[in-house]
Amino acid sequence: MIVLGIDPGTANTGYGVVATRSGRMVALDGGVITTAASDELPTRLLLIHQRVTDLIAEHSPEAVSIEDLYFGKNVGSALAVGHARGVVMLAAGQADIPCFSYTPQQIKSSVCGQGSADKQQVTTMVQQLLSLSKPPTPDHAADALAAAICHSSHAPFHAASA
Repeated sequence: MIVLGIDPGTANTGYGVVATRSGRMVALDGGVITTAASDELPTRLLLIHQRVTDLIAEHSPEAVSIEDLYFGKNVGSALAVGHARGVVMLAAGQADIPCFSYTPQQIKSSVCGQGSADKQQVTTMVQQLLSLSKPPTPDHAADALAAAICHSSHAPFHAASA
């Protein structure tokens, strides 16, 4: 099984591609889609959509695992994340790939065993679970790999999509 994990954002959208082979997870790809703050929002969303579409074409994932919207103190930031999530889900829908949504706590719990894990713990566990020679960077890429690991770990039991 191949899963495309996404940590959405309009400035930085992390992505990570994880394959499960013979019961072992391996990283196939990971990085960040960065957009310029000087660009208009529609231009930034188009760039995210195009890159996710390219990742889907390149890796042929069987599922997209996306971090759920987190409503913190900044509603404007949450709204921007929602826009990025929307174009990612659109790209998955256009490719007829199911999209699954997990809360940050579910992802952290799946990777670290506790939903309150900090970013360093997540990065360290992603490195260990995927047998990477060095920690994945930046944080957005590590978080996206964690989202892919979360779905890969729960896929046999998961019935609801985003």
